[in-house]
Amino acid sequence: MSGASATQRHWEDAAVGDVLGPLEFPLSVYRLVVAAASNRDFNSIHHNSEFAKASGAPEMYANTSFLQGMWERVLRDYMGLGGTLRKLSGFRMNSFNCAGETVVVKGEVVRTWRDGDNGLAEVRMWSENAGRVSVGPGLATITLPLRGSDA
Repeated sequence: MSGASATQRHWEDAAVGDVLGPLEFPLSVYRLVVAAASNRDFNSIHHNSEFAKASGAPEMYANTSFLQGMWERVLRDYMGLGGTLRKLSGFRMNSFNCAGETVVVKGEVVRTWRDGDNGLAEVRMWSENAGRVSVGPGLATITLPLRGSDA
């Protein structure tokens, strides 16, 4: 395993103000076609430039599942494999994320708390494209294992 997800973060190590990302996702035509195929979103706006432009978009663009997956990747890098994504709210697309552009996903821990045997954190998430917020901001609620609970 590579990247930050190779390291398990425990709830005791999470703090308000922790920064997630930035993580860049270059959107090549190939990547958009593979993403559309993998999540079975065969709407042509996600893999056909001419069709997307005819519908009013500037170019073929990333679909919801792909963009949500980008958020989950950044969260996973922060929380490690022992954490879980419990809730995602406020996820909204403000503008297109098109082929040839780069989406940059960022986040910040805004709250941590305990709920019985669960360590939780709330993370404010957003995606940027060309310096503007293209998705979000939204909130993710994650669980993190308590120190000693994964032994």
